[in-house]
Amino acid sequence: MEAPTINRFPNQHLAMIFPVLLIFLRASAAAVASDTLNTGGNITDGETLVSAAGSFTLGFFSPTGVPAKRYLGIWFTASPDAVCWVANRDTPLSNTTSGVLEIAAMGILRLLDGGSGQTTWSSNTTRSAPAVAQLLDTGNLVVREQSGGGDVLWQSFDHPSNTLLAGMRLGMDPQTGAEWSLTSWRAPNDPAPGDCRRALDTRGLPDCVSWQGGVKKYRTGPWNGLWFSGVPEMASYSELFSNEVVVRADEVAYIFNATAGAPFSRLVLSEVGVLQRLAWDPASRVWNIFAQAPRDVCDDYAMCGAFGLCNVNTASTLFCSCIAGFGPVNPSQWSMRESGGGCRRNVPLECGNGTTTDGFMVVRGVKLPDTDNTTVDRSATLDQCRARCFANCSCVAYAAADIRGGGAGSGCVMWMNYLVDVRYVDKGQDLYVRLAKSEFAKEKRMDVARIVLPILASVLALTAACLYLVWICRLRGQRRNNNAQKKEILGDENLELPFVSFGDIVTATNNFSEANMLGQGGFGKVYKGMLDESKEVAIKRLCQSSGQGVEEFTNEVVLIAKLQHRNLVRLLGCCIHGDEKLLIYEYLPNKSLDSFIFVLRLIRPLQILQVKKCLIGQQGSR
Repeated sequence: MEAPTINRFPNQHLAMIFPVLLIFLRASAAAVASDTLNTGGNITDGETLVSAAGSFTLGFFSPTGVPAKRYLGIWFTASPDAVCWVANRDTPLSNTTSGVLEIAAMGILRLLDGGSGQTTWSSNTTRSAPAVAQLLDTGNLVVREQSGGGDVLWQSFDHPSNTLLAGMRLGMDPQTGAEWSLTSWRAPNDPAPGDCRRALDTRGLPDCVSWQGGVKKYRTGPWNGLWFSGVPEMASYSELFSNEVVVRADEVAYIFNATAGAPFSRLVLSEVGVLQRLAWDPASRVWNIFAQAPRDVCDDYAMCGAFGLCNVNTASTLFCSCIAGFGPVNPSQWSMRESGGGCRRNVPLECGNGTTTDGFMVVRGVKLPDTDNTTVDRSATLDQCRARCFANCSCVAYAAADIRGGGAGSGCVMWMNYLVDVRYVDKGQDLYVRLAKSEFAKEKRMDVARIVLPILASVLALTAACLYLVWICRLRGQRRNNNAQKKEILGDENLELPFVSFGDIVTATNNFSEANMLGQGGFGKVYKGMLDESKEVAIKRLCQSSGQGVEEFTNEVVLIAKLQHRNLVRLLGCCIHGDEKLLIYEYLPNKSLDSFIFVLRLIRPLQILQVKKCLIGQQGSR
């Protein structure tokens, strides 16, 4: 039996195979470079392209919670959830491992279902030529010619999803009608086109508008050369981002660019139509909300209707009012949520037959109205704009189209027939509104009232403040005088005895009315009074002919103040006012003098005499 033979490659065969193998490996390496895909090359699910600096990654992904659906997209490398662009939004791959992205011979990108071989998405390049695809550090996937000047045949920046990156355009090509706009995802885990859209309205002045279906929901206000008139805060972050609106024959677009060293940022349109500027914080590895629109109720489109004016800083809950010279169409419905009927003129315009007596009133600090119904001349002066609007009876307002250079601005934008979506904003613009001549007399009276009333209120407030200060000073002076008199009467005696003002005693006794008198004796009269509106007291008013001087009065005060007995009437206070000397006792109706005498017998004769005189006068009145 012959031994089996073993086939081996002879040396000359090996010499032929190694060059072929080397060529194959080089071709594979060239097909999947770090950021580039050459003609005929491809990447499959699990492989990626990464931009040169590593900022962005292109590859296959599944949204959170939907592992069976695969999409080709571009995301921020440090945050894979931050998907910036999706190729096959409407046609997800159902096989989790079958996706293949290839660049065909004529420069067309195609996404294939590896299982069926069917094309689920392609770049639809209009010009074809041998090309390469490259993922740039801006997040833009470009297909450019392999030879010549490397002209761009297609780029993902021309086909946005829900995200605007630095360098992308929001606008349109007036010549071809091609539009660059954002479309929201259908849901947070569904990249399919949703119901919300963000576009640049190029009618009139360029204006960024958010739509939900066919309904306009929010607008930034027209571009004024520095910012969109309803978003003046754009100027506050100019050190991080530069903003510009390009107006050319083949392009009208809004573009933002990041300055050197600025954090990576993106504008994202949410599923409910909210646009957010998100900035990446590499330290905490989170996205911070840098800005958001709409911001408040006055950002809702046409919140206050035609000729309405929205003010979010009003003290009331009624954010809407009418521009001066206009009144609510439905006054009974004029509330925060029922003001869509807007406003109408109080007095018709006096314009026609080649004559007019109308004038213009300036409304300051506002977001300019929607410019869909405007005519624009960027070369005109503001004076020329006024003259043109004045000569056209359909013109209801005008404003400067460009505020660069300071002053009143330049250029001319004129509104025809109506104004809508006006609100107050910081650093807002001046809007010149047409009114009938008779309205200016009313407005002049209103101006006088607006000037006089604050001045009058200030004068009244100042007068009240002065009177209050005078009262305080008199009160403090009275208290100091009372304390001095109390010190004079009591000396160093440490008695907690109130010193009652003469004015309070006059009030308490109804100016020592006869109706209040309880009785009288040799030393004076005793009156019933009411102190502090609730305390009944007996007030002894010593007569000037009683012979009792300050020393005797002092003795009586000190004596009675120190006596504490349940059967002895209690001294509540005293008063000296000029020649007047008064004692304020507890009022005890129907009491007998005998209830006090026993204790008084213990006192030295002079003191007994003084107290008896006081008490006999009070008892005699009873």
